[in-house]
Amino acid sequence: MNFRQAVKQPLILDGAMATELEKRGVDTNSELWSARALLTDPNAVYAVHYSYFAAGADVAITNTYQANVPAFEKIGLTAAASKALIAKAVQVAQQARTDYLVASDNARDLYVAGSVGPYGAYLADGSEYTGAYQLDRKAYQVFHYPRIAQLVASGVDVLAIETQPNFAEIQAVVALLQEEFPQQTAWVSLSIKDAQTLCDGTPLAEVVTYLNQQPQVVALGVNCTALTNVTAALQTLQPLTDKPLLVYPNSGEEYDPSDKTWHMQKNTPQFSELVPKWQATGAQLIGGCCRTTPGDIEQISQILR
Repeated sequence: MNFRQAVKQPLILDGAMATELEKRGVDTNSELWSARALLTDPNAVYAVHYSYFAAGADVAITNTYQANVPAFEKIGLTAAASKALIAKAVQVAQQARTDYLVASDNARDLYVAGSVGPYGAYLADGSEYTGAYQLDRKAYQVFHYPRIAQLVASGVDVLAIETQPNFAEIQAVVALLQEEFPQQTAWVSLSIKDAQTLCDGTPLAEVVTYLNQQPQVVALGVNCTALTNVTAALQTLQPLTDKPLLVYPNSGEEYDPSDKTWHMQKNTPQFSELVPKWQATGAQLIGGCCRTTPGDIEQISQILR
């Protein structure tokens, strides 16, 4: 079934890419972050996708969060070579899906979502957690167009417009879809300051009111936030929308953008404790973001199935 139909039932999203690449010996310590592996070790990217399907994920999110043409051009690649790497990211996810289905003799529908990170991710200064940047609508669209065009051309099932902290950027990207890719579905996942507010200070009620009016947006929610923030965010979102809600938070660790390190917090609950609460508060698509693992996705799968 197509993704617009699929979101009417519970779906399990995958987990972190960079964490699993690092376990495989791939260096992600650069401005390209995990996207560097598309250059150095695409087989490792394939292996991570495969591991999440094997853990029970229904949706693989491509390794393109930080894979945008300007970022690749900064390290000396041509625009054509940059787009080829974005296409490669989709191909390895699709191949992992095909190979898993063959090996497991599994009949369930599996999907590939094309990750579209915010402009703040390109800045590589932690501003996807603040939204503290400002471009005009056209500039946002010029930045996002090449990656989105390549993801769509490569056949993703849905676009994951994710970790979005800036309302003006969200509006620019959705308008770009309307103008250039009117048949393409997307989900929009927000980067939040608190349970009521987008990182740039916009009330979530204002953001959701806008997204409710966008037929190409088939689901909305939050990602890349602490596990303990999710229930309150869902309590804000649920009364505001009839669209399916999605959540894919970080593990119990918190990120310090000043030194680009993660720190474990004490007494953090597990996915197994929280997923039933999220379901009860309307979450339909559930997975993990930074520092989560196939083990976390397996916990989610055991609950949802």
